[in-house]
Formats: sequence, structure tokens, C-alpha cells
Amino acid sequence: MLETRKLHPTLAQEVIGLNLWERQDAATVAALREAWSGSPVLVFRRQALGEQELADFSALFGRLERTVRTDWASPRVPEIGLISNLRDSQSRAIGGLGDGEIQWHSDQSYMLNPATGAVLYALELPPDGGLTSWVDLRAAYAGLPERLKRAIDGSRGVFDYSKRLAGYQDKDKAISEEAKRKTPQITHPLVQTNASGAKSLYLDSTTTIGIDGMTAEAGGALLTEIYEAATAPQFVYTHHWRVGDLVMWDNGLTMHRREPFDPDARRLLKRTTIFLDPARHCVPDGELADAA
Repeated sequence: MLETRKLHPTLAQEVIGLNLWERQDAATVAALREAWSGSPVLVFRRQALGEQELADFSALFGRLERTVRTDWASPRVPEIGLISNLRDSQSRAIGGLGDGEIQWHSDQSYMLNPATGAVLYALELPPDGGLTSWVDLRAAYAGLPERLKRAIDGSRGVFDYSKRLAGYQDKDKAISEEAKRKTPQITHPLVQTNASGAKSLYLDSTTTIGIDGMTAEAGGALLTEIYEAATAPQFVYTHHWRVGDLVMWDNGLTMHRREPFDPDARRLLKRTTIFLDPARHCVPDGELADAA
């Protein structure tokens, strides 16, 4: 049986006493899968993982994805992305997402079939700033006024990666032609229903450009109202990182954001992305925008 500690009433819990670099038995893996399907954010402290150990642990929950951002990939284990502001001996960035603020978003919302599981492992951290917050989109949907629920039930958001790229810093704005081909403008339902029948929002302020079938003005105004309601403090967990922390989250049920930090401070985290089991998790159903 897992030992856990609640970090937020509905959203996050800490799993205590596991060494993730060790092989986990079948009962522990089953318990972790069950815990993650109920709590979208799981936190593990005091871990010490090599890249292959990080990939092996992540793969317990589904097939690992190789990100379209190959420029952020580890040269040793390509399923691992480097989230960092560090540079190599030739002053080239070793990873992506630098040091600026990143607004509320859901990883891979711009993909037709997003890998919604994410694992992030902290190796170097700035002394201040760089906190990450998550919002529970199940609780946020439940808390919406009925008029807003009626307004978006059955609607599809239009998601465009170029909007997110415009908010990135420097070289992170540029992507390969292959990455462009893999990220066409798409739509996803704004309200999802999981296997148990519970509903949740699916949002991303950094890629959603409108609501299918609505004018830009009307769709933008409705989305702004939804974002404001969804990110109310009672739905948010903020994580204060420590070196050795490993946090895993379900992008199908959450958005997250990062606070800025001193660009002269060092920050290095390693990330995997996972195709989650739709029998346990809410996996968005994408369509091409021009075919929706």
C-alpha cells in the first residue's frame, strides 16, 4: 500500500518512501497507476535518477513520446527533453523554455493525439522563482456557473501551436519543417468526459485561438471568462521545487504555469511525455480544424 500525503484537496498528493531508481514490483506499479488516475499531480521527493532510469520509470505508465522539439532532446536518451536555460561550452542552449514566465497551458494541446502524461525531474534550481502551479480542470468545471457550462458543452476549441511559439523566447520560437507538419491547426472538445462519467475542462491559454463556429470576438470573450473562473485559487496547487523532486501530472485534467526567475541563475530539469491509457485517463479527441 502506498504511503501518501495530500498537498491539495483534489489535485495533488505526495508519494512517500519510494526510491524510483529501483525496480518497482507489480503491486506498487498498480497502486501508482491507480493513484495517478485519481490525483492528476503526484510528487516524489529526494530522488536520484539517471536518464535511463527516468525513462524506465516513466514507461511504467504508457508508451513514451519523442517530442517534436528534437532540439530539446537529450543526446543520450531521445525520449527525454531538457528544460533548461543552461548553455554548452560553445554557448549553445542545451534545452528549451529558458527562464521566462510561462502562462497557463496544457502540454501538447496543439497535437491531434497528445501524449498527456508528463514527468519532470529537478536537477538544478534557482534560489528564487521558477515555481510551477497546476490547476484542477475537473474541479474547475464543477465550479463553473451553469450558464458557462451550457455555453461550452459540445463546443470545440481551436488550438494553434504558432500562438505558443510567438510567446517563446529567442531560439525557442523557431521549429523545424517536420515539426510544422506535425502541428497543424486542430480542435479539441472544451469539455471532456472520463470513463467514470465525470466532466472536466480542456484548456490552454497559450494555444487556443478561438471556439469553432463562433466569431473571434465572441469566442475570445467566452474563453477569457472561462480562464478567469477556472484558475481561481481554490483549484490551484503551487509546487516549491527542491533538487531531487520528481513531479508527474496528467495534462488531460490540468493546466500548469511557471513563474519567471533570474536569467543568471541555473535551472535544469528533465522531462518525459507519455501516451496515457484512455481507460484510466482523459485523453483529448483531436480533429483537424479545417475538417471539424
